[in-house]
Amino acid sequence: MTDKPKILVVDDENLIVTMIKDFLEANNYQVITAIDGEEGLHKARAEKPNLIILDVMMPKLDGYKVARLLKFDVRYKHIPIIMLTARAGTVDRDVSLKSGADAYLVKPLDLAILLAKIEALLPKA
Repeated sequence: MTDKPKILVVDDENLIVTMIKDFLEANNYQVITAIDGEEGLHKARAEKPNLIILDVMMPKLDGYKVARLLKFDVRYKHIPIIMLTARAGTVDRDVSLKSGADAYLVKPLDLAILLAKIEALLPKA
């Protein structure tokens, strides 16, 4: 149906989800969203996105757990994950990377940096 790369945005802050979704759609990406970790995990498995933007602190399942469940499953481990969090500490960054994140960005989000990370992580067509 579409050749646009599919990105899953998982965050419990509706404003963040809307901002990222609108920005990515304006940059020629297909975007699907989820509002908590459990929904994000289900959508990742069902939709098989090309990339996931994943908040850390969320209800039901936190981003670390979602990342681990996906990255340690052979069917989904190839999907790049960008962790997005308000936590800016070195420990938080290390835990994100050990959980399987391919990149780590801190809120407030710089959309130009997000776009650069996405372009670096997505395979070239």
